[in-house]
Amino acid sequence: MTTLAQAVTDSRTMLRRQLLHLRRYPSLTGLLIGMPVVFLLLFTYVFGGTLGAGIGGPSGGRAEYVNYVTPAIILMTITSAVQGTSISVAMDMTEGIVDRFRTMAIARVSVLTGHVVGGVLQGLAVAAIVLGVALAIGFRPAAGPLDWLGVLGLLTATMLALTWLGVAFGLLARSAETASNLPTPLTLLPFIGSGFVPTGSMPAGLRQFAEYQPFTPITETLRQLLAGTTVHPGTAAAAVAWSLGIALAGYIWAKRRYNRI
Repeated sequence: MTTLAQAVTDSRTMLRRQLLHLRRYPSLTGLLIGMPVVFLLLFTYVFGGTLGAGIGGPSGGRAEYVNYVTPAIILMTITSAVQGTSISVAMDMTEGIVDRFRTMAIARVSVLTGHVVGGVLQGLAVAAIVLGVALAIGFRPAAGPLDWLGVLGLLTATMLALTWLGVAFGLLARSAETASNLPTPLTLLPFIGSGFVPTGSMPAGLRQFAEYQPFTPITETLRQLLAGTTVHPGTAAAAVAWSLGIALAGYIWAKRRYNRI
């Protein structure tokens, strides 16, 4: 068996291990679903009437706002899923299972690959469930088939980038508790962007940060795709560039950290 073939086979085995963990601990997945759903219901039914009027004009309301906020909630969902990956990696590192893997004839890269692919699949599944809840409470996308492919591609790229970052956090943490806290800023960034209100309504300084931080172009691109409107090329390019940059940085950081341990 070639080195590449062995790495693929071992990575598949590690992925199966991660999926078994997810099946045995459904409460973790439930928590990842719960927080975005609570925020979706809160912003739609408590703040949606007022915020929708501000976004859609005098005729705006909850219907307009749920269409506006759902892309941000979906993005928040996949950022929350990164926490699960960080915890899983930290548990492997602190419980000694990685030391056991090192004594076995398996590809070193397969351990991290299993976590990454498992985290991406979990994040996309959780995002699909949250999208279903949004549809149930009034979200009405106008996306066509190509738009939905674009949504899936962008969410996958973003989830892949953030998952590599989550793996690096898990390798950096000294315990599962610490690993659960490190990704917290990722879940807050959608709030300091165009996810919940337009950046133009923010004061100077904060507005500039909101416009240039990575989650704003990703959110805007998702919003345009789901609305079935023309996607702004510059916004889409920024979203892809941020995803690729974060993925590369997270991969290099995680790989170097893993090799030093």
